[in-house]
Amino acid sequence: MTDSTTTSTTQGPPRRDLADLLSSSPVMRFMRTESGSAGLLVAATLIALIWANSPWSGIYHDLLETPVSLLAGDIGVSMSLHHWINDGLMVVFFFVIGMEVRHEFSVGELTERRQIVVPLIAGVGGMIVPAAIYLALNHTGEAAHGWGAVIGTDTAFLLGVLALVGPTVSTQLRVFLLTLTVIDDIVAVSVIGIAYTDHLNLAPLIVAAVALAGLVVLDRLDVWRASPYLALVALAWLSTLDSGVHASIAGMLAGLLIPASEPSRARVEAAATGFRAFRQSPLPSVQRATRDLLNRTISVNERLQEALHGCTSYVVVPVFALANAGVDLRGGVLGEALGSPVTWGVAGGLVLGKLIGIGTGALSAVRLGLGKLPQGVGSGHVLAGGALSGIGFTVALLIIELAFDDPALRDQATVGVLLSVVLATGLGWALFAIAARFFGQRDAERPRFLSEPVDPGRDHIYGHSSAEFTLVEYLDFECPFCAQTTGVTRDVCDHFGDRIRYVPRHFPLTDIHPHADLAAIAAEAAAKQGTYWEMHNLLFAHQDELELEDLVGYAGQLGLDTERFLRDLQDDRVARRVRRDVASGIASGVRSTPTFFIGNQRHVGPYDAQSLIAALEYNASHPDAVNTYEDED
Repeated sequence: MTDSTTTSTTQGPPRRDLADLLSSSPVMRFMRTESGSAGLLVAATLIALIWANSPWSGIYHDLLETPVSLLAGDIGVSMSLHHWINDGLMVVFFFVIGMEVRHEFSVGELTERRQIVVPLIAGVGGMIVPAAIYLALNHTGEAAHGWGAVIGTDTAFLLGVLALVGPTVSTQLRVFLLTLTVIDDIVAVSVIGIAYTDHLNLAPLIVAAVALAGLVVLDRLDVWRASPYLALVALAWLSTLDSGVHASIAGMLAGLLIPASEPSRARVEAAATGFRAFRQSPLPSVQRATRDLLNRTISVNERLQEALHGCTSYVVVPVFALANAGVDLRGGVLGEALGSPVTWGVAGGLVLGKLIGIGTGALSAVRLGLGKLPQGVGSGHVLAGGALSGIGFTVALLIIELAFDDPALRDQATVGVLLSVVLATGLGWALFAIAARFFGQRDAERPRFLSEPVDPGRDHIYGHSSAEFTLVEYLDFECPFCAQTTGVTRDVCDHFGDRIRYVPRHFPLTDIHPHADLAAIAAEAAAKQGTYWEMHNLLFAHQDELELEDLVGYAGQLGLDTERFLRDLQDDRVARRVRRDVASGIASGVRSTPTFFIGNQRHVGPYDAQSLIAALEYNASHPDAVNTYEDED
C-alpha cells in the first residue's frame, strides 16, 4: 500500500482545524449575512411602528405616497415610493432568492436529490397546515383572501433568531431549515403570481416571456458577461409592471434562469496562466485579459449573488420593513386587531401551523423510511426549528399588501405578523430548552457517523471489499500529518491482514494547501488508468513537488498515457468525484486531516497505530457503542 518508512508516534500530531474553510463556504457565508441583517430588520420594524404611532405619523404616510418617476423623454415609470419599494426593490430580493435556488439545485446542497425528500415533505406540510388554520378562522369574505400570508418564512429573521435561541453548534440544522425556505420561497412567489393576480395584459406578458427566454438562450450560448443577463432581467421587470402580474414573479423566474456551475479545471488553469502573464508583464491590456479570464471562471450566478446579496440583506429588506410594518395602533386599532379572526388566523397559522406542519411532515417522512434527518439534528431540533419558521415577516407583509383592499383588514393581518415574530421566537426557545433538558438534545452536535457508507463501486479499497474491519481516512496529499499516518495505516493493515479494508477519501484543505486539490484530482485521473495506489504513494513521497508539471512527470513515471491523464485532469467528472468526497466529509463532521472513521463512526482521540487497532477491535465487539471521547475542538 505504501513505501513510506515513517514510524508512528505514541500520539498523532496536532491537527489543523477546518473552521475557517467551513465558514467561507457559500452556505455559511449566506447564513452569516442573513443572520447579521436580522438586527437591521428588527430595528427597521421598531422605527416604523414608533414613527407610525407618533405625532409625526402623517410625515411617514406622506413620504410613502410621494410620487417618484424615472423618465427618458416621454417614456418611463412613475410610481409612489411605497410601490417602488414593493414592486422595484423587492424584485431584486426575489431575483437573488431565485439565483440561490438555481445554485443550490445545480451545484449546491440540493444536488443530491435524496437529501431533499424530508425537507420537501416538511416544507409542504409547513404550507398546507398554516393555510388550513387560517381558513378555518377566516373562510368567507375578503378575509379569506389572506391565506397566502401564512405560507412563507423569513430566512433573515429565522437565522437571526436561531443564532440567539438555537443550539450552539447548529450548522446541519441551519442547512435543513434553509432547504425548507427554498421550498417556501418558490411556492410563495408562485402564489403571488397566481392567486393574487386580478387581470392580465397579454402584450406585456409576451414581452416578459421573450426576455426570460432570452436568458435561456444566453445560457445555451455560454455567455459569461453579466450585463446581457441584467439587461434582459430589467426588460422582464418593466414588462411585468404593466402585465397585471406582480413583478416579484419576474424576479424569481429570472433568478432561476441565471446559470450556475462549478469552475471548470480548464478555466481555472487558464486564469492562473493569465495571472502569471500579468505578473510578468503588468500592462493594461494584459490586466483586462486576465480579469476576463478570472470572471469566466466563476459563473454569472455566483458573481451576481456576490454583488447583490449584501445589498438585499442590509438595504432592500430593512427598507421594505420600514415601509410596510408601520401600523398606526392608536384609536382602538390594537384592541380591534386582538379581537379579529384575521389577526389570530395569521398568528396561529404561522406559529402553530408551521410547528405542526413541519414537525409532522419531517418526522413522518423519517418514520416511513423516506429519508433521514441530518446528523446531529434530533426531533426536538426539528420541532423548535418548525416553530421558528413561523416568522413569516417579509413575504407575509408583501402578500398582505396584495390580498386586502380594506385598510382595517390589512392592519389586523400586519399585527398578526408582528405577533407571530414574538410568539414563534418564544415557542422556539421553549422547545429548544425542552429538547435539551428532557431529551438530551443540547446542541445540534457535530456529526459522528459517515454520511455516505463505503461503496465498493466508487471508493478506493485496500483489502477485501467485504472485510470484517473498516478504516476510512479523509486525507490531504499536501498535509504533512497525513504523510506521517501512511506508516500508521500500513501497520494497522499489517496487523489485521485480510480482515481489514482501508478506504481513503479526499479532503483537500485548499486554504492551507494550495496544491492539494489538484493532487487529489491527479490521484483520480491515475485511477482511471488503474494506478490509484501507485499515484497515492508518489504524491505523499513528494509533497513539496505537486505542481502540474510534477504530476505529469509522475504519470509518465508510472507509464500512464499522459495525454489522457491531462484530459482527465480537466474533466469536470473527475473533479466532481473529489468534491463528493469533500461534501461527504463535511456532512460527516470532518474538520481537519487526517480524520479516521472506525466502521462508520468518526474516531476521536489519538490516531497512532495501537490506538486505531484498539478502537477497531472495540468497535467489532461493541458495534452499538458510541465513541465517548470529547472533541478537541
